[in-house]
Formats: sequence, C-alpha cells, structure tokens
Amino acid sequence: MLGMDAPEIEKAEARHLNVLRPKGGEEIELFDARGSSRIYRYDAAAKRLFAAGSAIAKFQRPRISLSLFACITKGSRWDWTIEKATELGVTCIVPVISSRTIVRLAKGERAAKRERWQRVAMDAARQSSAVWLPEIAEAIEFDGALALAKKTLCFAGALAEPRPRPLLEVVSDALEKNPGARELSVFVGPEGDFSPEELKELLAFAVPANFGDLILRAETAAMFGISVLRAAIDAAERKGAIS
Repeated sequence: MLGMDAPEIEKAEARHLNVLRPKGGEEIELFDARGSSRIYRYDAAAKRLFAAGSAIAKFQRPRISLSLFACITKGSRWDWTIEKATELGVTCIVPVISSRTIVRLAKGERAAKRERWQRVAMDAARQSSAVWLPEIAEAIEFDGALALAKKTLCFAGALAEPRPRPLLEVVSDALEKNPGARELSVFVGPEGDFSPEELKELLAFAVPANFGDLILRAETAAMFGISVLRAAIDAAERKGAIS
C-alpha cells in the first residue's frame, strides 16, 4: 500500500481518517505495521491522500524479540491485554488455555478469534504509531505453549517456594549472563494460577520471578511483566551488555 502514490485505504482506516478531519494540504504519515512508513498529503477536493514524496521510511525490527505467553481472560479484559501489549511493543502474543483458564475455546472457533484479536492489535498499533504489528497466535493448550516458550529465554510470574527474586533482578542478571539472547518472553498464568503440575513443567526451563507483594489480576501481571522486561532490555542495550 505504501508504494502507491494514491493508496487504497481499508474501511476501518478510512473511518479513522474521517474522524481526524484533515484539512487540504495536511500531511499524514501512514504505517503498514510491517516496518515501513510514508508521508502523504490530503487533497480536500478529491478526498484522497497522495504521496508527498517518494521516500518510504524503513525501520529495522528490534534486535531482541519479546513474547507474551498469557492465559486467556474473559471478554474485554483479554482485548485490553492485546491492546496494551501491542502499545508496549511486544513481538508475539500467544493466548494460552491452561487447566484453570476459565475461557475455553473450541478448536473450530480459534481462527475467527485470532482474526478479531488481530484487529484489536491493529487498532492499538494505529493509536500508538507502532511500525510493527505483533504476531498473534491462535489459542493453544498449555503443553503446546510450553514447547514454544522453551525456544526463548523465558521468565515466569509464579507463586513458587522459596519465594523468587524480583523480576527486574532476574531479568537483568539473565541478560548479563546471556548477552547473545535474542528471544525473551514472559509467561503469565490465569487468575487461579497454574496447577502444581503445570508450574513444575514451566519451571523446568523458565526463570521464576516475583511480581511484587500485591495480588495482581492476570492482565495486570502481564503488563507488569512486559514493562519490566522492556525496561531491562533497554537498560542493557544502553550499557552495551547485549552483544
């Protein structure tokens, strides 16, 4: 779309443009959510956008990917999770169905749900001017999610004994010990936490972490985890601790 001098805009984006009520000659930057952007100028008479120049800006993906593995929560709370995770720049969102997850999705429903969640992410990307859209997986059972999480340097918010160290500490230490790490993730359970069997399987490879003294809702824990990992990654890159 960005390669066109007069781009075709989908209905949702067209509605968003109408809400902005651009004036004739006003310049608007369009993103394709795949790492590119371009400046267009609004023609009030034609009610169309036309390229203001030939330059298409290209943005590199972040050197370190950040994935969220989170057990699905009910209704608007899950939409909120996708929205805020997108605004915080996650690379991938994996919706998980664990033994204590309240929301149960039949396999025949999952593709349609994923499409809807992608639209939520697109709206969030548009709002935050994100140049990359996160990949959103279809809902997956806990065992399948573990197989994916094992490919990353994974941190788990877990009510484990002995009490784990704070998340920021364990992430910072892990990045110092693994300067070549390129795929990080946080794994968050449902409201009732993981079952003892699930927790044992998860902590066989994931780093347990303390998310604080307060009891957090599942979606709050997810945002806390992403925010801490993002801050730790940024700090490590500034210090040159990531090769």
